Amino acid sequence: MKLPRSGFIAKVIIFALIAYAGTMLYMHRGRIEDARRELYDVRRLVAEKELSNAELEYEIEHHNDPDVIASIARSSLGLVLPGEIVLYIDSNEQADTD
Repeated sequence: MKLPRSGFIAKVIIFALIAYAGTMLYMHRGRIEDARRELYDVRRLVAEKELSNAELEYEIEHHNDPDVIASIARSSLGLVLPGEIVLYIDSNEQADTD
């Protein structure tokens, strides 16, 4: 003969397990969101580094190209061609005119 309380006890145990699992998911929600943000930041950093690597590879492959040499001289060394005019904008002055 089956006791009627055994079905009730099984339901209580199942409910307790579901409640426990829900509580654990709720508690770890913040950690999951932090991990997602970190993953996004790492993927963005990887994309930036891949772009930087591609630019460097291009410069290496075209190291004798006059346009590449001029670009490096301008960006890295601040050099200009004779006759070119260089303008320096002071960020404080620009803020005053706005």
